[in-house]
Amino acid sequence: MSGEFTLDDLKRILRAAAGADESVDLDGDIADASFEALGYESLALLETGSRIEQEYGIVLRDDLLTVEETPRGLIDSVNAHLSGAVST
Repeated sequence: MSGEFTLDDLKRILRAAAGADESVDLDGDIADASFEALGYESLALLETGSRIEQEYGIVLRDDLLTVEETPRGLIDSVNAHLSGAVST
C-alpha cells in the first residue's frame, strides 16, 4: 500500500490494534492530544507500529512510537517514510 497516511488511517489502526478507551472520542480533534491522554500505552503503540509497517510496507525506527507523542507527529513520521524522505 502506498499514498498518504492520514489521521483516519491511524484511527482505524489504533482501534484494530488496541481498541479505544470508552472515555476517549477518537472522532474528536485528537491530532495534537498525547497518546497517553488518549489511553494508549507502549504495548498498544508497539502493536500499532507493527500494523502500520505491515500495511504500508515500511520499517519504522524502534523508538519512533516513544519519540512521537501525538497522532500528528506519528502521521508526519509515517508520511516521511512513505515519501522516501527517511532512510531505513
